[in-house]
Amino acid sequence: MAPPSARARYIANKADNQILSKKPPKRLGLNGNDKDAAPAGSKKEKESKKRKQTTGSAPEATNASNITPSVGLDTAFKTFVSARLCSAIWAYIADCDETFNYWEPLHYIINGHGLQTWEYSPEFGLRSYTYLLLQGVPGYFYQKIFNPSPILIFYMVRCMLGFGCAVMERFMYKSICQEFGIHIGRLWLIFQLFSVGMFVSSTALLPSSFSMYFGCSALAAWWQQHYSLAIFFTAISALLGWPFAALIGVPLVLELLLRQRDWKTFVQWSLISGATVAIPMIAIDTSYFGKLTFAPLNIVWYNVFTSHGPNIFGTEPISYYIVNGFLNFNIIWLLALQLPIMLFLDYLVVPAKSKSTLNFPHYISLAPLYLWLIVFFAQPHKEERFLFPVYPLISLCGAITVDVYQRIFFRIKMLIFKIKTNVHYLDHTMFIAIIVMVASTLLGLSRVFSLYRNYHAPMDLMLELNQFKATPQYNPNQIYNVCIGKDWHRYPGSFFFPARNFRLRFLKSEFRGMLPAYYTDGPNATQVVHPYFNDLNQENEHMYFDYDRCDFLVDFDEGKYTALEPSYSKRTKDWSIMKSLPFLIPEKSHKLLRAFYVPFLTDNHIQYGDFNLLKRKTKRNGR
Repeated sequence: MAPPSARARYIANKADNQILSKKPPKRLGLNGNDKDAAPAGSKKEKESKKRKQTTGSAPEATNASNITPSVGLDTAFKTFVSARLCSAIWAYIADCDETFNYWEPLHYIINGHGLQTWEYSPEFGLRSYTYLLLQGVPGYFYQKIFNPSPILIFYMVRCMLGFGCAVMERFMYKSICQEFGIHIGRLWLIFQLFSVGMFVSSTALLPSSFSMYFGCSALAAWWQQHYSLAIFFTAISALLGWPFAALIGVPLVLELLLRQRDWKTFVQWSLISGATVAIPMIAIDTSYFGKLTFAPLNIVWYNVFTSHGPNIFGTEPISYYIVNGFLNFNIIWLLALQLPIMLFLDYLVVPAKSKSTLNFPHYISLAPLYLWLIVFFAQPHKEERFLFPVYPLISLCGAITVDVYQRIFFRIKMLIFKIKTNVHYLDHTMFIAIIVMVASTLLGLSRVFSLYRNYHAPMDLMLELNQFKATPQYNPNQIYNVCIGKDWHRYPGSFFFPARNFRLRFLKSEFRGMLPAYYTDGPNATQVVHPYFNDLNQENEHMYFDYDRCDFLVDFDEGKYTALEPSYSKRTKDWSIMKSLPFLIPEKSHKLLRAFYVPFLTDNHIQYGDFNLLKRKTKRNGR
């Protein structure tokens, strides 16, 4: 008789994915010998109903769709919500595209003014207002009913995004436990909770994050063979989110058409999804742009079929994604990359030839991740957010690799020490999983703390303007110009201004690319074609503001100055420092110790500059 703790671990684990008969079976070893187990994929397996997961009792017959994970769904959901709310509050905005292409137009929808990028010009129509409305409608009603400070709307929208991500993760956790086993589900849960990548992406107002929510929900539905729901979620991900996210659905579609030969479901639900999602989207965007517009088609055309495409915004080597993946997933990223090799070794070394997944072999169910990596690694223009849609899959593949290492280690131990075959491999290898979980958790927490400590200053600095609003100097009838120069890409958005009479202004710097401009006043501002927008990332003087008319100025003093990028804080006749916060100077800091916080070491090997909020001293025009 196995000890209760070992029996509990066995009952909790479904990595072998054998569906047990009603007769209490013998314990499974690595060789999968269990005469009482129904054959994988048999009718008996699919019709079994229930398994007891009580410690010390033998499991009964079960249908995999009714398996209750050892960490209950409700408990898992609560942990996901907690982690995502932490992200909503503490994560900084890492991508200026999020600020200017989404938070600023959303601010326009809710508060009536905001910055417009060239992608929102009717001449190009690369971005969809429908996507913004999905996020903005709750914020719009919140603003109309309660008239809160804009920053509260910002954090409300972020919390909504985090909650939506947690719903997706709950659905995916249940599907992973059913398809890949409860042991892998537990590992995935831990990896997700402490993943830096999920901390950054889960509450980002970006189509790639939106596509992560619905793309991974589509995979979860697919693994449970809910094909209609999987197709519908894929359509939402690709049409309302990011059109390139349709790549995640390619293995799904091929499996449905070539393996299941179910053309009817594919055609039927493709038409239903198109009618449900695309038609309202085209109608809404057409009303905003003033002409027939289908944004997903426009963005695909620009990125794929134009002569310049996205490469004018910069190119990176493959190592960019390798390093970025490690920063966001640490050792889990390395484990995920080696999974195909480890599965092959597992097949060669471990004699258990029984099916280790419920519905699909690994090469089908995990194909979306590796297809995505092959395609996006090959693109010259690389950005961190391009990998957002497959972040949960990285955690999953890392978890499966850990399980494979455990199986191989146990097989080797069996051969050396002649262990009995009726012993389950988890009884001897849980230390491997624990080591990986502890290491990845510590590295994840270290990275999150480092990100907050090094890069959160711009968001904290902008909140200081709320203190100015409470002073007698504040005039609600005056427009206050908050200027920014070389640090324009670190601006967190107009939601951080305390009132509607604050405006961001750009000062000329060494940057020579296209900057956004404010929407024009009037009811049809989204339909106006401006001559200063172009799709070649070319500078236009219209975007720049007169330095002498600035009321506030945001500037990062890192010790490097040019004629266009002086040290504004040293112009003490013009400015007083209202608030100053430390911000990392990457070039003067140790690469590893700036990336991960190590107590007692990091502070001695990194250097900070001053991120300053300056207030003008002298009055202008008699004010």
